[in-house]
Amino acid sequence: MPFRIRAVAAGATALTAAALPCAPPSAAADGGRLAAPAGAHARPYFYLEGGPGSVLTDRLALTNRDDRARTFTVRPTDSGTGRGPGSGDWIVTAERTVKVPARTRAEVPFTVTVPRDALPGDHPAALSVRGAGPSARTAAVPVHLRVTGPTLAALTVENVAVADRDGTAVIRYDLVNRGNTTLEPRVAVRAEGLLGSALRRAADRLPDGLPPGRRITRTEPWPDPPALDSVDLTVTATAAGGAHGTARATYTAVPRLAVGLLCAGGGAAAGGWFLRRRRADAGGPAAEDQESGTGRELATGVTA
Repeated sequence: MPFRIRAVAAGATALTAAALPCAPPSAAADGGRLAAPAGAHARPYFYLEGGPGSVLTDRLALTNRDDRARTFTVRPTDSGTGRGPGSGDWIVTAERTVKVPARTRAEVPFTVTVPRDALPGDHPAALSVRGAGPSARTAAVPVHLRVTGPTLAALTVENVAVADRDGTAVIRYDLVNRGNTTLEPRVAVRAEGLLGSALRRAADRLPDGLPPGRRITRTEPWPDPPALDSVDLTVTATAAGGAHGTARATYTAVPRLAVGLLCAGGGAAAGGWFLRRRRADAGGPAAEDQESGTGRELATGVTA
């Protein structure tokens, strides 16, 4: 079950970081990670939920297993969905720079202030942690923020295209999350040609979720496209909540030999027309008169 954080008063102030003894690696709630949600039970990410105007709190655990103190910088980030100010701007940590003693775990409280005009749905963010020095360790802990209210699952497929590549083909398309919830799309591809079915690829789930407002471009190899056919390619994407999107493109496969013969034939025809035109131009009006006179002579049967 997701870990739900209760809302606190909007005027709450940030708490200061507290250092705690580091538990043995086998018993550490952070699962041996540099940065993780604090608490007795291991959590892979933060989950916070509240309505517009609420303030949510949690704590980030930083673990230093080295034999000397380490300094870490904590920075909130957002997913860059283009839906207005990023949700990373809603997060404020008690400290931006934290010095953690050797073999110690420090907990950094943070607050999330949900704007009063925030749209319902998912607003993914993260807490980025970076150590000091050229060989510093880095980590990012996802923060799943959900603003309560009506949700909409909407998905579109756009810009479907097929390109030849050294005897094979590459299918390219865009997936766009038009709703306000994070989706996990499944994508199926099929191609129907004049000679029958050319491709049937079963629905496959994307390795990562698709946040609200996000557009991703995907490419899929098509190792054995038809050598001579015209096919209609259809890309269909579905996700939970009734999200569904479909787009199509036409792909015409012509063998290279046929293309070469067509080009050669066209070139020969163009060359013949050009040669005849040059001969006609070289003859001029005199040639035309001579041809006309010869024609009259033949018609009357009179010779000079």
